Amino acid sequence: MILFRTEKKTSPLSIFSGIKHIIFIGVLCFFIPTLTAQIQPRQLRKEVLRSQNPQQQEKKTTKGKKKATAKDMQDFKPLAPIQSPLDNKRATLVYLENSETLSFDQLINPDVQVLKGNVRFRHDNALMYCDSAYFYEKANSLDAFGHIKINQGDTLFVYGDYLFYDGNMKLARLRQNVRMVNRQTVLTTDSLNYDRKVNLAYYYTGGKISDDLNTLTSVWGQYSPSTNEALFRNKVHMTNENFVMDADTMKYNSKTTVANIVGPTHIIYKEETDIYSNLGWYNTSSEQSMLLNRSLVKHKDGKTMVGDTIFYDKKKKFGEGFSKVELLDSVRNATLYGDYVYYNEKDENGMATDSALFVDRSEKDTMYLHADTLYTSKDSIYDKVRALYNVRFFRSDVQGLCDSLIYNARDSILYMHGEPVLWAEENQLSGDFIQIFTKNQQVEKVKIQQAAMAVQQVDSIHYNQLSGKEIVALVDSGQLRKVNVNGNAETIYYPIDDKDSTMVGINKTQSSFVAMYLKDKKVDRIVLTTTSSGIMYPIEQLSGGDLYLKNYFWLGEQRPMKKEDVFIVFPDKPREKPGTSSLAAPVQKDSKGKTDTINSQK
Repeated sequence: MILFRTEKKTSPLSIFSGIKHIIFIGVLCFFIPTLTAQIQPRQLRKEVLRSQNPQQQEKKTTKGKKKATAKDMQDFKPLAPIQSPLDNKRATLVYLENSETLSFDQLINPDVQVLKGNVRFRHDNALMYCDSAYFYEKANSLDAFGHIKINQGDTLFVYGDYLFYDGNMKLARLRQNVRMVNRQTVLTTDSLNYDRKVNLAYYYTGGKISDDLNTLTSVWGQYSPSTNEALFRNKVHMTNENFVMDADTMKYNSKTTVANIVGPTHIIYKEETDIYSNLGWYNTSSEQSMLLNRSLVKHKDGKTMVGDTIFYDKKKKFGEGFSKVELLDSVRNATLYGDYVYYNEKDENGMATDSALFVDRSEKDTMYLHADTLYTSKDSIYDKVRALYNVRFFRSDVQGLCDSLIYNARDSILYMHGEPVLWAEENQLSGDFIQIFTKNQQVEKVKIQQAAMAVQQVDSIHYNQLSGKEIVALVDSGQLRKVNVNGNAETIYYPIDDKDSTMVGINKTQSSFVAMYLKDKKVDRIVLTTTSSGIMYPIEQLSGGDLYLKNYFWLGEQRPMKKEDVFIVFPDKPREKPGTSSLAAPVQKDSKGKTDTINSQK
């Protein structure tokens, strides 16, 4: 045994004496795609759509395969065996720069140098420190023990208790109390493999990466100090002062603080908002996100947004969705649908357009309301709904159409503007302005002002008609019971013989006030003021325009008969008496805004 103290560097020429041992070391390398935090939303959306749902493709390719575990990753075969610098032209030598003592056994193992005290190695631009080490000079590798420190450049430092380093592969394997520090980012674990060739570190038995904003833990992780990009798999958990995030797989950039969602992910924001997504990105600094693949944003006030694509800004409390979006209000039991929907949490305002539909399930009968644009808002504690342009709605007991509609829960009144038409049972009500009064979630009264008209069909030619300045229709138990006409009241009425159900004649009256009573959905009797004038005509005596009042029109073919009919669009044509013109064929919009001609007959 030869023992001596030295400060002299070991000569590199000794590597030419031959190699007696070849050591194989397992290396696992994963490639991280470049994360671009500042991708424009439209650009990212196009890329995701072009990929044709990569999440489903990943499920198909992995179906039936055993899920990888930390032990499986540890048992992966090495990519290549350790080579001598003579066989690897790209390999560079590891130099011993300092050691208090150096010893070796010439007989037993002359290729191992035992180093103790303030040991320092240099390999390219990296310095490695330790308390003691075994230096395999011919194999260009070393085993280091105690107070391990690797210093690469000015910003990267790695610490641990044990180091196994292969200079040919530039692979450092650190064990126990491992810590990698890269500026403000700190990685801690018990087992870390650091590939200096590609500047990539990974762990497989559990680890943690933290920066100024976030702390992430996972069973398996990978980190690139040069790009600040990290990939996490298996029980990924991120903590932030404002939220926590759990995922199966996640990509994260510690410089941009953007988390890329690439697997089932759940974000809980201060117990106020829950976000569920399996594809997209979340900027943990600005708290803006883009969520794809039918993601969901749920608020504690009962509002939930679901859509193919959702842009959400948590700081501004604002979200908007694209394509097949649903905004559900579980408190009111209503849903707003559309291919574009936005919702503001601060003022509780919502808007939907492009195939917009409002479904109100709060009452006994469900209301389906369609318009070009729908708005929902909060008036103090009361809900408010506004519908603009091409409004159509359906409920089992009442249907209607108009140009604009407003409903305010404060007074429980539905306001219809712009040539409104309302159908209840066999009756069509119209005028310049219609108000629908509700009580206990049922229609109680309908008030029509200006050019007010009530029409009931008797057969294909004859119609009972009431017109005046104002019409008030009273509803009881869901059925129309009485209609009052105030001011310049005119009627055309066809009395029916109870014996054979035939029309007796045509009764035309004029009066300042008319009250019409209905029974079993038919006109039972009409009461006029004493100053009224009226004439009964034989059926065959009148024809053509004499059968109709001035403001008469009949739009039975436009009446929504089922919920799907609210999407039917009829051309804007003048409302004329029968025989003077014919309506063009209606069209129905599809989800892409295209139109198809359909049969208007019900």
